[in-house]
Amino acid sequence: MKIKRLISMLIVLQLITTACDSKTNSALNSNIKHKNNDVGVQQNKMPNEMPDDFNFLVRFGLGESRKNEINTYNNTVTKDLIIHGTATAKVAFTMEEKRNIYEKMREINIMGTKELIPSLPTDQSCDKTPYNEDSWQISVNGETKTLVWSDKNCEVTIDAKQLLELRTIIRKLVIVKEAYKELPEAEGGYD
Repeated sequence: MKIKRLISMLIVLQLITTACDSKTNSALNSNIKHKNNDVGVQQNKMPNEMPDDFNFLVRFGLGESRKNEINTYNNTVTKDLIIHGTATAKVAFTMEEKRNIYEKMREINIMGTKELIPSLPTDQSCDKTPYNEDSWQISVNGETKTLVWSDKNCEVTIDAKQLLELRTIIRKLVIVKEAYKELPEAEGGYD
């Protein structure tokens, strides 16, 4: 009788130990997965297909003036004429162009968290004048995001470089449009 009791207790003890060990391993594994997701690449929440409310506005130029503007909310483009102010034209992208722009934005996860200010040691920073500066406003699926970057401190982050490349691609689409070509030439320069 004592042997049966002892064996029963050992079996129960073994079951408890195995169950606890299994739960502990499961909890540890889920915690490791959770931490890896936090450290790893952030999830892109932008839909695969371009939503109907997708629009953007990018202002760019030297310093805080940022007089050049590409605006899909109003289908306008504004050109900095420097000493003659600005000129604006009605310019709309084709649906295919807009989808391609959306896809480029999705590739860089533009609606995700962006690091746009370089973290340089104080002794390695500089103060450049004039400097390039871009400000973006992007609307996707009812969410609007604003991003600003500059090369005032000489260095730019990888995220800022991606935005510059994106703006360059978009600008190349704009400058071949007839309405843009009809705008006056810029005169003068910035110091």
